[in-house]
Amino acid sequence: MLPTLRQLQYLKLLAHHQSFMAASEAAHVSQPALSSGIAELEKILGARLVDRARGQVILTKVGEETLKRAEDILARAEDLVEAAQAANHPLSGRFRLGVIPTVAPYLLPKALIRLRQDFPHLKLFLREDQTARLISALKSGSLDAAIIALPYDLGGLDHAFICKDAIVAATPCDHPLARGSSISPDDLKHEELILLEDGHCLRDHALGACQWSGASVDMTGPQTLAGGFAATSLNTLVQMVGSGLGVSLLPAMAVEAGLVGSSEVSIRPLASDKAFRDIVVIWRAGSSRAAEARLLAKTLQT
Repeated sequence: MLPTLRQLQYLKLLAHHQSFMAASEAAHVSQPALSSGIAELEKILGARLVDRARGQVILTKVGEETLKRAEDILARAEDLVEAAQAANHPLSGRFRLGVIPTVAPYLLPKALIRLRQDFPHLKLFLREDQTARLISALKSGSLDAAIIALPYDLGGLDHAFICKDAIVAATPCDHPLARGSSISPDDLKHEELILLEDGHCLRDHALGACQWSGASVDMTGPQTLAGGFAATSLNTLVQMVGSGLGVSLLPAMAVEAGLVGSSEVSIRPLASDKAFRDIVVIWRAGSSRAAEARLLAKTLQT
């Protein structure tokens, strides 16, 4: 006998909610029904999946491995249904798209209008989050595709190119570096460089644009991030630069969209052949939504 999709869904919900009551409510079944489903799954697999001691729900080692495989099976089952429904009508019905915060506000506004015009039956659900969490959601089947920036490790994922986004330097207007037509990465090494906090891939892209290795960066500069502070958003970062707290590196698409409206901030191109990031659509390798993800990328290119 094989496990059913319903039993695997029960396990996924139980791991997420860590409560039989909450999981049963999410599954729209009674708590005894969900408990029975988990017990039957354990019987089929011949192994305990859940420890229920002291009112806590903790997956065993076998349970964690089963959950990982269950998420993949459930994601493929959802792909099967959605692919069949969209076979003759690409980008119609539900499509769950993740977008990183340093792209979403600058690429999506015009793109959403175009998508609505070209695909009137598309029901687009958006999730804005950092790259690592979007990739995790993709692999677990919670997302159909995501828009991120490269370089980034894409093991087990495919991608399609949207556009190149230059990385530019931002300084206070009265800063000496603002006098030139461009700024060299070497000129930034001893400046108070303010970047986004850890977890945002733009931070790595910014440092990569300067081609700095850990050994070549002055610890009194970029590594201390203006006295130990890092911005939580691009808007905050620009305000910090405008207040004279340091200099920064920004994505050109954000600048072109009006992020830097203040006359207190000066923008200059970065004199580096690595000063860009590639904006792409990514999806699970082998996903039945691959054709739609490629179509989405092509639409966003125009």
